[in-house]
Amino acid sequence: MRWTALFCLIGMLFIVTVTVEGQCVMCKAVAEDSAAQGAVGRGINQGILYIMAVPYILLGVFGYLVYKKWSFVE
Repeated sequence: MRWTALFCLIGMLFIVTVTVEGQCVMCKAVAEDSAAQGAVGRGINQGILYIMAVPYILLGVFGYLVYKKWSFVE
């Protein structure tokens, strides 16, 4: 019974989808501004790299702290 309910829930999540086609106002403004300056996508790419780097930095700091805390255990 539990597995049936789980498979039904997962199936419904795959069947019921909503297509989202939009941009936030800031993304649109940066894209239009960079296109006007001739550097198409440079601002967007820098924003993506910034957003991508933050979780990796936080995960690295967390991993380092965990490693240092438990490094005395052999």
